[in-house]
Amino acid sequence: MSIIENYNRIRKDIDDSAVLSGRKSSDIRIIAVSKTFSETIVQEAIDAGICLFGENKVQEAKRKIPKLRGEFAFHMVGHLQSNKARDAVMLFDLIHSIDTLSTAEKVNQEAALIGKKQKILMQINASREESKSGAHPRSVLELTRKILDLKNLELHGLMTMAPFTDDQALIRNSFKMTKRLMDEINTSLELGLCELSMGMSSDYRIAVEEGATMVRIGAAIFGHRIEE
Repeated sequence: MSIIENYNRIRKDIDDSAVLSGRKSSDIRIIAVSKTFSETIVQEAIDAGICLFGENKVQEAKRKIPKLRGEFAFHMVGHLQSNKARDAVMLFDLIHSIDTLSTAEKVNQEAALIGKKQKILMQINASREESKSGAHPRSVLELTRKILDLKNLELHGLMTMAPFTDDQALIRNSFKMTKRLMDEINTSLELGLCELSMGMSSDYRIAVEEGATMVRIGAAIFGHRIEE
């Protein structure tokens, strides 16, 4: 199947899952994660009508994005190192992976230099796996308070990655926890955070059922990744 055929199949799956969950399918966006795929392949996707992409590495995005044409936006969905903050602010509409105050402060500083309000999500390690990035659930409320003091950041919600397991109950629990944390933040701090970036190629249906507003799909759209 072609890239757009894969995308449309996933869109239908999401629409069906949303209806069954009592949600509006229009509230859920697909982020086509183009990590390791060339600008030629990404351009093919843009030309076919896909307009929202995700990249994991700043340097790769910096190489590819200037070569693309058309209507599109890119999100940073991988771990962000503070020393890449300047390029990230220049390249990405939304950064999903803010998980420490020091990274938030660096992104805020770089955004201020160009007069930008950088949209961000806070990454949560809902599964508490040591191998994963993300703020510990217990630290989320305090980190949110500190991020709100950074005037060139605009916090929109939370992001998480499910545990690497075939146990759907564990996957579902990590998504439930992330949704619950956002609800607690909104209640405690009187906020209106609404974005939940949850779910990838193997678990996006569960994520939609648990409230995801953005799903990050790579292999199911583009095929197997090209090893670097």
